[in-house]
Amino acid sequence: MLEPIGIFTLALGFYSITRGYGATLSTFIVLTLLGSAAAVTVGGSSVQPAHLFLLFLTIAALRSNELPAIAMKSFRLGKPAFWLTCLVLYGAISAYFSPRLFAGMSYIIPLGASEYPSTGGTVPLGPVSSNLTQTIYLAADLVCFVTVAAVCSTPTGFRAALNGLLAYAAVNVMFAALDLATSATGTQDLLQFMRNAQYTFHDSDTVNGMKRIVGSWPEASAFAGMTVGALGFTGTLWICGRKAGLSGPLALCSLVLIIMSTSSTGLIAAPICLVLLYLTALLRCGVSPESRRSTAVVLLAPPIVVTLALVVVLQESLFRPLYEYVDLLVLSKSTSSSAVERGSWNAAAWQNFVDSLGLGVGLGTARTSSFPLALLSNVGVPGAVLFLFFTVTALRPRMAARTLESDVRLAACNGCLCLLIGSLVAGPTVDLGLLFFVMAGLTASRPVAKAAGIPMLPLRSAARDEAKLRRLRPLMARI
Repeated sequence: MLEPIGIFTLALGFYSITRGYGATLSTFIVLTLLGSAAAVTVGGSSVQPAHLFLLFLTIAALRSNELPAIAMKSFRLGKPAFWLTCLVLYGAISAYFSPRLFAGMSYIIPLGASEYPSTGGTVPLGPVSSNLTQTIYLAADLVCFVTVAAVCSTPTGFRAALNGLLAYAAVNVMFAALDLATSATGTQDLLQFMRNAQYTFHDSDTVNGMKRIVGSWPEASAFAGMTVGALGFTGTLWICGRKAGLSGPLALCSLVLIIMSTSSTGLIAAPICLVLLYLTALLRCGVSPESRRSTAVVLLAPPIVVTLALVVVLQESLFRPLYEYVDLLVLSKSTSSSAVERGSWNAAAWQNFVDSLGLGVGLGTARTSSFPLALLSNVGVPGAVLFLFFTVTALRPRMAARTLESDVRLAACNGCLCLLIGSLVAGPTVDLGLLFFVMAGLTASRPVAKAAGIPMLPLRSAARDEAKLRRLRPLMARI
């Protein structure tokens, strides 16, 4: 069934195609925010707007003369797309055969509907509905990665990805503000147009009277887990001095919202992400003018953190509520009912891995609460190795000049790492979401001219040289 937001997505898709693949990519990135919306509902399954819009992005890329050839080259042996393709193929094979091959040999927390009544606990291993849906999602991740990497190999696509990711961070902040505003005024129904997916929603939950921020996601954990990706991207851009007037405030707002979200996922992941940003500044610091921001972070961050910590510790009125907040969400979390439930999911997932002899019980079969266990329990050691190869080849560090091009790719790499950090805390499935593969595609992309062996000038340098040539042409014509 096509939902109203699906009709809007289709109309937006047809319009975006007429504007070219750059505009289509920017729109697609922003649409990945709608994690609680369903453009199409099929039985008990939902197709999110971004997954529907991925079709239009692919069409826009195929209409280009050079992008299909670039996309095909990305499947060569050893390339990131090659390893991701192997993971998709192994996942699809395991999704069909593993639940049947190991049927009844283990007990699972089913991710989708199984042949047994749903009790919220374990059921005997067997096929579940999510075997198909998770295979489709992982295949969509592959299409997303390859398409984004090809589009970002052009200057137009590269700028579109940069603008789209900044817009993602800004709209994410806007949806969080709307979530808080509608909750405070009792007008939550205004956001029901994007909360129509077949999920369990926790958009009205509170913790000690504080609203759990969900933004455009079904629950606070998902909101915090995706916002850390925006924090990693915008924070790195600010450290590198790129679009600092926009990236800096967005990074700060994202950090504040993660802390306010009352999500233990966010409170655990955010400090690790900040350490990652500090290490980035440490690697970039120096005495050159373009390094002054990262140098300032390296020198000023430690004394600022120590000063704030001392102020909080010495002020009982500040220390007590902060300690109670952290204790409630992190320190005492292990005794809560949700933590006990998630712990049982992970214990069952590990047992699934052991019972399947390390091969996994099939993509989309078992629900977990940690991405590594999702990999091991669903696709086993082969799938985990393939994902590791993909991650290393797509996100491996490359020493490059400090150009806008290299800084944006570094920011996308840090965004991916922050999303991975969040999924380590609360990753229920093998699918990391389209945003992860958008950033991975941007990180792995290489300019078309460089791929052909022709030196590629930085974007700003190329523009300046083109302007100089235009000024010299009249003089050359006279000569």
